[in-house]
Formats: sequence, C-alpha cells, structure tokens
Amino acid sequence: MSWFWFYLPLHLLMVACLCHSIKDPTTSSQQSFRTDLFNFYHSLILADGKETTVHLLKDIPKRYYFFLEEGRALAPFTVTVTPCDVPIEWSILVHKASASFLGKAARGDRDTQEVSQSQKAPSMVSTIFNYKGNSVETYMGMSSHSALYMLEFLSTERDTHITVYLTTDTTSGHLYPELPMDPRIDVIGIGHTTVTLTWKHSPSVLQHRENIQYCLLVNEKHNYKSLCAAETAIRSSGMKLPPALALSLSPYLLEPQQVMILSNNELSIINRVSSGEVRQICMGTKNTYTVPNLSPSTQYYFDVFVVNLLTNASAAYTGTFARTLDEPEPKITELKDGKVIQVVLDGKKQKSYSLQYQARHKKIQFTFQLCRGQVRVHITKNGKTVASENISGLRYFSLKGKLLDTYLVQVRSTEETNSSVKVQVSPHFHKPLFPLLPESLKIKSFSKLRTCNSVTIAWLGTQEESKYCVYKKKIEDDQIWMELQNADRCSGPESRHKSEKVLCKYFYDINLQRAVTTETIKGLDAGTLYLFDVYLFGPSGIPVRYHSKVVKTRKKC
Repeated sequence: MSWFWFYLPLHLLMVACLCHSIKDPTTSSQQSFRTDLFNFYHSLILADGKETTVHLLKDIPKRYYFFLEEGRALAPFTVTVTPCDVPIEWSILVHKASASFLGKAARGDRDTQEVSQSQKAPSMVSTIFNYKGNSVETYMGMSSHSALYMLEFLSTERDTHITVYLTTDTTSGHLYPELPMDPRIDVIGIGHTTVTLTWKHSPSVLQHRENIQYCLLVNEKHNYKSLCAAETAIRSSGMKLPPALALSLSPYLLEPQQVMILSNNELSIINRVSSGEVRQICMGTKNTYTVPNLSPSTQYYFDVFVVNLLTNASAAYTGTFARTLDEPEPKITELKDGKVIQVVLDGKKQKSYSLQYQARHKKIQFTFQLCRGQVRVHITKNGKTVASENISGLRYFSLKGKLLDTYLVQVRSTEETNSSVKVQVSPHFHKPLFPLLPESLKIKSFSKLRTCNSVTIAWLGTQEESKYCVYKKKIEDDQIWMELQNADRCSGPESRHKSEKVLCKYFYDINLQRAVTTETIKGLDAGTLYLFDVYLFGPSGIPVRYHSKVVKTRKKC
C-alpha cells in the first residue's frame, strides 16, 4: 500500500497521520472524532476564504474539516454559520499534535506501510465551541500550534441548508458587511398606511459606498435573522424566488406571483404568498425609509440587511415590528332621490367611500355606472347586507323594504390606481336615468373591409330609439395601452374636440336580432392607428360610452 501514501496531497497526508496519532479515546466524542479522521477520504475539506453551502438531512450529522499549520504565532481564524431555515446544532472540535511528529509524517519514507507505535505524538481532542439556534453566529479563534479542526452540523427538525464561511486572513477586509455597534431598527413614524424606519449606518457603507446597499424586507408573519432564511421561507410557500434579488440588479424573469416596481432609484419586489405579501425593497445607501401602501390596523415585521454587491453576502440588523393605525371612520355622504353623485377614489390614499340613504318609498333602485378602474359595491339595509359585488359597466339593484329604512352604500377600489363610479338612487322605476343598454357595449371592426382610407365598424342597439354618436382619434402605437386603460367611461362627447366627431344617428329595432348598425368612416390616412368611440344617449340625455376600439388602416392598397 506504499503507493497510497505517495500520491496523497500533503494536507491530506497530515490528516491521515493524525488519525494514527490519536491515543485510545476516553470519551464518545473522541471515539467519533478518531473514526472520522481515519475515514478522512470520505470527509469534506472546508475552503478558506469562501462561503460554502451545506445541505443537511434530518438527524444525520455532517462534518467538515480544516487544518491550521504551524508557522505563525497565534494564527487567527473565524467561522461564520448562517442557518437558512430551522434551528441547527453545530460545534467545533480541535485535535492538536506535536509539530515534530507532523514534520516526520510529511517527510516519511515512501516504503513505510504503517506508522510505528513509537512514533505516536502527544494528542488531544477537545470541543471548543457549541451552538444551537437559528441566529447567524461567528466564532473567532486563535491557534498557536498545528491543529486539525472539525465542524459538525446537525438538524433535528427537518432537511435544511446553511452557509459556512471560514477565513484565516483577518487583514484583507470582510466577506460580510459590518453592522454598527447598535444594529437596531428604529420606528420613527406610524400612519394608517405607512411606517417610517431609520437605522445607523454600517461601517461598510462608509468605506465602500459603491459596493454596498441596504435592502428592507416587509411581511406580516415574523422577523427573519438572515436574508438566506427569508428567501427560504418564500420559496417554501410554493414560489421560485430570483437568487439574491436584493443583492443584484441584473435582469431576471419574475414569477406570476411577483410584481416588480422600480421608482426613484428604489427596486421593490412584491411576492404574493399564502401568508400574505412579502416585499423586498432595495434603497441604495439611504438609512431612513418610509414604507408605503400598507394596510390599516395591521402588524408588520421589518428586517434590514446590509448587502455586499460584489460577494452577495449580507448581514442582518435586529428586526422590529409595528402596527399601522386603525382606518379612520369614512365620511358619510347623504344620497338624495334622483341625484347623481360621482365618487372618485384614490387607490393609494382613499380606497373607500360611504353613502347613506333613508328610504321614502318601499321600492327603490340603486344605479351604478363604472367610469374608471375597478370598484366593489357593498349595500346594507339597517345593518344587514343586501348586495355585494364588483361593478362592471352599468349595474342596477332593485330593492324592497319599509319606509325610513336606512341604506348604507360602501364603494371600495379594488386596485391601487384611481377609480371612479357614478351612483344614483331613485324610487321612479319608470323614469330611468340611464338609457336602455344592449347586450354588449363592444364595437366590432371588419378587417376585410379595411382600406387605406376607410374602416367599417358595427355595434349593437336596442328596442328603444336612441341617439348614437361616433368619434375618432389618431393615436400612436405606444399610446394604445394608456388610452384604453385610462378611458373615462362616464365622460360624454363634451370632453372631446369638435374635430374628432364623425357623425350622430338614430336607430332601433323591435327585433333584437336585427338591432345592429354599421358605419363606414372615410377620409382616413393610410397605415394609421385610430381610436373609435360610440356614445349612446337615452331620454335623460346622460350618455353611455361603448368600449373603445383601435383599428389601423391598410398601409398599401
């Protein structure tokens, strides 16, 4: 077996020799240590100066080794372990042997098949560090003799993973950004939908501003002790998280449950998970931040991480939590018979609006016309819910009750953009404020009938004779989305320029199957996008706008 010793690398040869140098163990830990050393070729050597990811199986210990050679007096080293999920147990054991023996082992005769008993060196195995928990923990040690170290890791709850960082070079900067002496996050302001936070600067930010940034994690569940733990929790909820999102601004694909927002040099990722939203916000080197768009009366947990953009390593401040203020009682507006009120909701500031009506008749009808955005309506009668649904287009609610019944109407925006809706209540069923509507408010265009200077459109009518007006507007490709998204479906032709008017016509048909009209609009430019709108006017003169239609004329004919 002499060839075996010949081809061993020097540091592994030392390990092998150390295995033979251990005296009979006096404790179970020494016995385990000796067995591990003897089977060193099955072990893993821990890299110096590099972060290592270690995967642990439940109840199965995993061991890593590193060797510190003699040559420097009091050689320092540090080991940092970051649990990425559940608490773990880990310890550091050290085996020391004499330098003279190690020198002999390294220079030994290649033909020697075994180390004689007389060559045994004084040795000692001892545990120098133990830890159990899920916090990021760093051990700082000093070695005055050549020694072999073993790190043992164990997870007793479930399979998990951790990161381990060993360095023997304590003079050339830090892989992990430094935390200030006071790593707490201070809450300096609380509103109904905002929380303002501040924290002391990391020394790393002051020294390497261009390579360091702060990232904030916001969630409704609990604080996280590392960015690694936070990302693991998000992934375990069924979502694939971009690797070290907060640590790198390079492009990547978002999952369907994720929303990315980039504004004012701040990158935000909103992860929609089963336990609520988890937001990651990176704000450069600012150490004061106001978190927007929170829900009232809700407790949030805030964690700040200082991140090294070059190494993707991070350090966690001590997390905090705060509860937003209770939602203020909404102002209640009185509804009057026949009067139309237009409610405008700011999706970020004022999301709901309340209206109250005291019935003067047993039968009443509420009418809602959605103008913009997405709105949900909730109607109660004397405190009991009688209707609740999202509004689309024009919607009527016919209700029966008693005289002086009190109706409360709550209108709520269901998205963060501005929303608007018209509301009317009336006892006069035979005098509707809005015109009779067709089955669909869509405008159809005929591709085969398009020419370079004309397009043909069609729309449905009703059994009631009504007035229809057609308007057109030139638009560019990059304007389509904005025009369709921001269209005010309650606005009438009075908001349009006179030059956009094409025509007005009256028509109806008793047979709904034939209540369709077409119109060919001529005098258009070739290869040009046009936005077409149709307005329907009823007896009261209040218009209803059909859904806008974008059509492009042919470029060549």
